Order: sequence, then C-alpha cells, then structure tokens
Amino acid sequence: LFILGVIGVAFTRLGLSWITALALVLLILAGSVVNIPVYRIRRDMIRAVPVDIGGTERCAPFYVPPVWETVISVNLGGGIIPVGIAIYLMYQAVLLTGTAFGVPVVLSAFVVMIITFFATREVAGVGIRVPFLLPSLTALLVGVLFAGGTGLTAAVTALAGGTLGTLAGGNLARLGHIRDLDVPEVSIGGFGTFGAVFLCCVLPALIA
Repeated sequence: LFILGVIGVAFTRLGLSWITALALVLLILAGSVVNIPVYRIRRDMIRAVPVDIGGTERCAPFYVPPVWETVISVNLGGGIIPVGIAIYLMYQAVLLTGTAFGVPVVLSAFVVMIITFFATREVAGVGIRVPFLLPSLTALLVGVLFAGGTGLTAAVTALAGGTLGTLAGGNLARLGHIRDLDVPEVSIGGFGTFGAVFLCCVLPALIA
C-alpha cells in the first residue's frame, strides 16, 4: 500500500490525479491475468512414446495428427494498458510543455529494445523470460540522457520508451522463435514480461 501511494503521488507530476494514477496501477495489476488471443501457430509434429517390443521397452516414433498449437495473445495489464498510458502521457506532456517527444521516445525505445532483446531468454517448455530490472533501469538512464536531466520530459520519455522498447525487444522481436519453445501460449506483456513492463510504467514517474 505504501508503494502504491508513492507511485500515485509520483504520477500526479505527470498530469494525472492521485486517484486516477492509483486506479491505473491497480488496473494494470488486475489486467495481468487477462490474455486476449490474437493468433495461433499450428504445425505437425512427431512424438516418441515408449512401447513394448519383444519384452523390451523402447521409444518408437509415430505420427500424431492433427497438429501442435501455440496461441499468441496480448496481455491486458502488461501490453494494452501500458501502451495506452504511454500514448496518453505523451499527448498530455506535449500539451503541458509544448515539447515534441517523437525523437527522444523513438531513440529511448530503440536502446531499450536492443538491450532487452539480447538479455531476454527463451526457455523451452516455459516461454520468453525478460529480465525484471534491466529494461526499466535502462529506460531511466536513457530518459534522463535524452531529456538532459530529470523532470516531466525525462519521465515521459523513459516511460514510453521503456514500455514500447521492452515489448518490442522482449516479445515482438522473438515471435519467430515461438515454434521451438513447445509452450501452449505466449502472451505479449504477460508471463515472463509483465514485471519488466510494470516497472517501466511506474519507476519513470519517480523522476518527474
């Protein structure tokens, strides 16, 4: 509760009321359990099962129709809501400061995306595992660097760049390897990624 209170106060520096900020944080947490399916990957597979051949148990491969399937979904709390918050805060920051955020956010997202991509691990049978702290700490550093210090501009740059960069480098850039993970579902912004995206949403508010 103390952490949520601090985050709520910090978000007020980004143009949100304390109640709205707190509601958004709780909505992100609640939305972490909601995955919206958007695509299915299907492929044939060969399985090997132990069979009794002449009293000796051996593994004999056989064809199992029809397919093996992986569902690609988007997490509400770790994907859709954070992107919406980033876009809204960029719009509000432009109105408040008159500063264009396009270039700093793109540069920040690119740096976070590259670092996140190389730090992310693909675990067979588990899924995609994005580092918990690295994306948000990178976003904070590049936000301060590209904004020339702390403040509203730095916070919005870090939040938007960190959120978009984490999702792009940790999830979207690795969708081509999904077939090799042997998992029933991969959630963009969900399991293995949600914690990193959540920190990218809340930590930048502290430098506003």
